[in-house]
Amino acid sequence: MTSTNDIRRGFLDYFGGANHDIVQSAPLVPYNDPTLMFVNAGMVPFKNVFTGLESRETPRAASSQKCVRAGGKHNDLDNVGYTARHHTFFEMLGNFSFGDYFKEQAITHAWTLLTKEWGLDPARLTTTVYHTDDEAFDLWRKIAGLPEERIIRISTNDNFWSMGDTGPCGPCSEIFYDHGEHIFGGPPGSPDEDGDRFVEIWNLVFMQFERQDDGTDVPLPKPSIDTGMGLERIAAVMQGVTDNYDTDTFKALINASEELTGTKAVGDQKASHRVIADHLRSTSFLLADGVMPSNEGRGYVLRRIMRRAMRHAHILGAKEPLMHRLVGSLAAEMGAAYPELLRAQPMIEATLKQEETQFRRTLDKGIKLLDEATAGMAPGDILAGDTAFKLYDTYGFPYDLTEDALRAQGFGIDQAGFETAMNTQKAMARAAWKGSGAKASDDVWFDIAERVGSTEFTGYAANEGEGQVVALVKDGAEVQSAVANDTVTVITNQTPFYGESGGQMGDAGFISSGNMRGEVTDTAKPLGRLHAHQVTINTGEIKVGDFVTLKIDTQRRNSLRANHSATHLLHASLRHRLGEHVTQKGSMVAPDRLRFDFSHNQAVSPQEIALIEADVNAQIRGNDAVTTRLMTPDDAVAAGALALFGEKYGEEVRVLTMGKTDDTHYSLELCGGTHVNALGDIALFTIISEGAVASGIRRIEALTGEAARLWLAGRENQLKNVAALLKTAPDEVGVRIETLMNERKRLEKELSEAKTALALSGGSGPKVEAEQIGDVTFMGQVIAGIEPKMLRGLADDQMKAIGTGIVAIIAANENSNTVVVAVSSALHDTMTAPDLVRAATEAMGAQGGGGRPDMAQGGGPAGAELAQAALDAIKAKIAG
Repeated sequence: MTSTNDIRRGFLDYFGGANHDIVQSAPLVPYNDPTLMFVNAGMVPFKNVFTGLESRETPRAASSQKCVRAGGKHNDLDNVGYTARHHTFFEMLGNFSFGDYFKEQAITHAWTLLTKEWGLDPARLTTTVYHTDDEAFDLWRKIAGLPEERIIRISTNDNFWSMGDTGPCGPCSEIFYDHGEHIFGGPPGSPDEDGDRFVEIWNLVFMQFERQDDGTDVPLPKPSIDTGMGLERIAAVMQGVTDNYDTDTFKALINASEELTGTKAVGDQKASHRVIADHLRSTSFLLADGVMPSNEGRGYVLRRIMRRAMRHAHILGAKEPLMHRLVGSLAAEMGAAYPELLRAQPMIEATLKQEETQFRRTLDKGIKLLDEATAGMAPGDILAGDTAFKLYDTYGFPYDLTEDALRAQGFGIDQAGFETAMNTQKAMARAAWKGSGAKASDDVWFDIAERVGSTEFTGYAANEGEGQVVALVKDGAEVQSAVANDTVTVITNQTPFYGESGGQMGDAGFISSGNMRGEVTDTAKPLGRLHAHQVTINTGEIKVGDFVTLKIDTQRRNSLRANHSATHLLHASLRHRLGEHVTQKGSMVAPDRLRFDFSHNQAVSPQEIALIEADVNAQIRGNDAVTTRLMTPDDAVAAGALALFGEKYGEEVRVLTMGKTDDTHYSLELCGGTHVNALGDIALFTIISEGAVASGIRRIEALTGEAARLWLAGRENQLKNVAALLKTAPDEVGVRIETLMNERKRLEKELSEAKTALALSGGSGPKVEAEQIGDVTFMGQVIAGIEPKMLRGLADDQMKAIGTGIVAIIAANENSNTVVVAVSSALHDTMTAPDLVRAATEAMGAQGGGGRPDMAQGGGPAGAELAQAALDAIKAKIAG
């Protein structure tokens, strides 16, 4: 049997032998398209090449691209587990020609690979062409010798691809495999085309037109090729099965799921095992590429996928979290092809375990409530949309899981009703979604980069240098000159100014030439290869072609260097102290401080913070030199360097080594930023805060050097000032404060007891007496300045005084009003405490409140008038 790994390797080997550049799969989060949630096709990483915004050194490429379709327009989530070929995660094999070969060679490559290299029976292959594409029709006859009846003309957009309303487009040619007459289904274009007999295995896109604003298609000067073949589909064909889930990779994952759950993938359990296997792949690869579960954007989609799999694990009877125990099986199957899976395995396992533990609590409650809601329903009945919304909004039970659970029982769901209730939340989710998280690239930067190339950065070794102005940009457009008081972006052929990237802020400083003087306020790095100086011209004029002197603010740069190097030491210490699951999830390196985000599922304790600070400062005192090597990314990772997966690295990377332990380096990371020459240059390191920023993501903020010294000195001065106020020594401040706090608690207790006694006695006015409201004995009062926690005791005492009846006490305090109601059990048939509390809170313009039938509590805004209104509302409710 040909394995899936063999097929992937064979595809890439074939096209590598045909002079194609073999390109590693891009991360699932697209870096070049802010409109996409995830990479969903093999051509996405090459989009800017096809549109002409970028160019490649080689005109041919091939890849096996990771893809996810589980959110937005391309969403296969609901079908996964119930069909033979739907997946949330899949691999797309593709070969690409960027203005090089076209239809004839693309068809030749496809036919050669399928029939000669892989040995598929030509008699089982059928192709489609766009109905007006006579050229492709004739080429299939010429190259493959296919009879006309197996070259089917399709007139719909299924066989015409476009990148959008405008831009590159062209006809397609799809290749189908015929599994045989024993399987239901007809060829493409027939009434039975949706059957499983004929399965599409490869789509060849002939990108030959440019669609204009008016809808017309103009021939491209350099037509291109974009193909896509689902690895899972071709694996099924080559392994002699008709179902993707019967291929080797999925069988291995399903077997692991069967073993851990003790259930076989047959009958009703079959779909559940398939969901788990598929969703294990998508969640693991998304986590490996830096997506973390959250309640918005990509993280929300990831969490939906996770929870759907976890619910099916629950259905299979898994008593403990399951998903994290399957990651090892996935890594064994796919880790060789995708090493990021192996590197991230500890973090993936920890995240899945935490998410499933948390979700099981939600799931147990949700399933119980759903069972109650569907009691008495018959197959075909529809669950009310507002009930589904209540499950989601109140108990955190996702809609798709409700839908999935209902479908298994033959019930439907009122989706329109649910969506009506969800309009506000959906609007918020849409507002929160910011696209891919990457800035949309302006055409101006591509134009400049194509014309002048990349900026050469000289700032690793120099703080100043000369450069030639190759472009000026003002208000988003190129200009030829700028004068005093203009703010303009200056691009030079070389610069010592670091452009903001990798979390490190851009450099600031000065630019000059002749009589021109300007201040560089910031430096950006559009496209990752241009250094764009944001300049305010103070005097003179700057023109394209000028030679300029560039000087960075060295004090600011030195602070940036120290803070950036400190983040590397901090990262190393976190992994040493907390575990190797810790990976960087973001950073900010400013001149005055640093911020470091990392994956970790719980707060870092004060003791751990102290140890981490000690680790970093020990390395600083060691004052080892910081060494840099240039390596390929693969060699760097093989040497043990930490890389930020999801970052786009070039052919050569800088590998920084810092510090040492007993037997090896302390920190080894890929990094293009600027750093200290020796660790002693950092001088001092102190952590000023630690906290959560998202699920499974923690943030540390810290200071170095003089900023750290001043912060610590400020803390010491505060301590001395507090000691002076307390009339004690700084070392005794803690003891003195504890004494004062105990004294305050004693006084507060005495004051509260005095207020309570005063309230019970009626204070300076007449003593509160019981009154009759109909047949009910009622005692109610408003008391100012009493602690809410005393109300229940007062209510109990007054209830004892009246025997049977109702007691209501309202505390009117400076910030809020609090109401407590007690009701004798003999009255519960007609009146309960929560009923009366709700009447009181509504009278104050608030909502809610609750408790037991005999005692309940609620609150509302402050104000004596509102408190009296609440008491009057209780009386009115009793009176009926």
